[in-house]
Amino acid sequence: MDPLLSVSDLRVRYPDGTEALRGVSFQLHPAQRVAMVGPNGAGKTTLLLAIMRAVGFSGRVVIDGLEAGRRNEERCRNRCGMTFQDADDQLFMPTLLEDVAFGPLNQGLSAGDACLRADGAIAAVGLSGLEGRPAHHLSGGQKRLAALATILSMNVKLLLLDEPAAGLDHRSRKRVTEILARRDEATLLATHDLELAGRLCRRVIVLDEGRIVGDGTAEQILNDFPLLSAHGLA
Repeated sequence: MDPLLSVSDLRVRYPDGTEALRGVSFQLHPAQRVAMVGPNGAGKTTLLLAIMRAVGFSGRVVIDGLEAGRRNEERCRNRCGMTFQDADDQLFMPTLLEDVAFGPLNQGLSAGDACLRADGAIAAVGLSGLEGRPAHHLSGGQKRLAALATILSMNVKLLLLDEPAAGLDHRSRKRVTEILARRDEATLLATHDLELAGRLCRRVIVLDEGRIVGDGTAEQILNDFPLLSAHGLA
């Protein structure tokens, strides 16, 4: 089976000289869920942004057989749904319903079909009844659930999730875990939450200082206490 996502020698250097990624290479196959764990500043968010071509990089990213260059930029992005670490970066329309319908509309759905998709995604994350509420009237936890709904409403092949359960109460966290466990899309989950990683993913990659320092089954990695301790995870 061909990989859905192939990342080869990915490098990102920010204008201030910071090397955020230093030669990262891995593959992700269809329907596979992989957790990317690491301390603050490890490069997890930068990696997700690079896959979406939201930051400049050197190396190679191939999504569903398409190289993520300028020529294929929009086609690659339309195959991905990403939640940002700060949900406020994702919610910008006048109402929750419009935020969640925005993605399907941009994928070519009619207004009616996009609203149906949005209604379903809003219900799935437990925010029914808030469709007309502006994002700035939502709580922090509700905003994170709303951000997740914006990608669940879309037809994509790859979910890129940056701390999707951070700041959620127990009930909402359980809901998010159950929703993601039922999804068929390939998923790359960037998180500090080792319990969430173990529940959702069979494979875990450890990233630190822009490099992959561990890659194995969830059981192997999450029980490797010397590895976790050495990289600020235990």
